[in-house]
Amino acid sequence: MLALAKNANMLLMFLLELGVLASVAYWGFTVSPNWGIKLLAGLGGPALFIAAWALFGAGGGANATFPLTGLARAALEIVWFGGGALALYAAGVITPAIIFAALFILNAVLRIFWNEV
Repeated sequence: MLALAKNANMLLMFLLELGVLASVAYWGFTVSPNWGIKLLAGLGGPALFIAAWALFGAGGGANATFPLTGLARAALEIVWFGGGALALYAAGVITPAIIFAALFILNAVLRIFWNEV
């Protein structure tokens, strides 16, 4: 039963990672009435997030180019997932931003409790 809960939490983390990209893209496409800016922010924002995650956080750090551990990893996750929540907030969808942040906090607490960080 515990293994199932741990796997569900890892699935949640993966879905949150995808959620960050969707959130930043959504923000980008709502940031301006100008289509050029919408395209730049809507496609460029997620591209920057992908690059940061690939460099420092992919695969729990195992697949990252420059894997971070300890407090540096915690800071990366807070900036990454917090950025997703802030993007939703900036796009004007407050309730989904709060839910996103709460799910990240739950996920992080469970990973710490189960020593999966």
